[in-house]
Amino acid sequence: MNVKIADSWKNRLSDEFEKPYFAEVVAFVKDEYAKGLVYPPGKLIFNAFDKCSFEATKVVILGQDPYHGEGQANGLSFSVNDGVRSPPSLQNIFKEIQDDLGIEIPRSGNLERWATQGVLLLNSTLTVRANEAGSHQKKGWEKFTDAVIKSISDEKEKVVFMLWGKYAQDKGAMIDGKKHLILKAKHPSPMAANYGGWFGTKHFSQANTYLKDQGLDEIVW
Repeated sequence: MNVKIADSWKNRLSDEFEKPYFAEVVAFVKDEYAKGLVYPPGKLIFNAFDKCSFEATKVVILGQDPYHGEGQANGLSFSVNDGVRSPPSLQNIFKEIQDDLGIEIPRSGNLERWATQGVLLLNSTLTVRANEAGSHQKKGWEKFTDAVIKSISDEKEKVVFMLWGKYAQDKGAMIDGKKHLILKAKHPSPMAANYGGWFGTKHFSQANTYLKDQGLDEIVW
């Protein structure tokens, strides 16, 4: 499959791209794009891998689906395009960063600035039908992103994994906690965050403290 991703990812995932299940994913996704509106735009499906190389990855933030509203999804988990109002989950992420690190809430919800610093903003499912959350789940994407997470866990050390909500935490079973820092919290969506377990978790300062202790550059959140 010819996709626009960093060469380091292309080399590691080339075998995955050749597996029968991935051919089924490609066929399904192509059919979905042909039949109706699907997000993100096709050229941005692998944007997370293009903006953050394997070598540069030092933090992984795992989402579930791309946003399914018009003009929102840009291929980076929790991120939206410039000029698009930040969805409630992203607003809560920014509020926690403000409380944790004293950083003002930014005007733009485009998180590409995180990706270019080594934050892999990975959704478990890389595409979604417009206005239908979860519509592309259980079509094979999860198997692919499992392979991505396992590759990071096996081949790298000292990576921070931020697992928010049960869905992300279940994916954490393949992460070696002896080699990496695993941070768990409730999902930042209002439904979960407003009942406690998100605000006050201080994941962003914890991540930076860990990175600094490992001799790595901290993330400018």
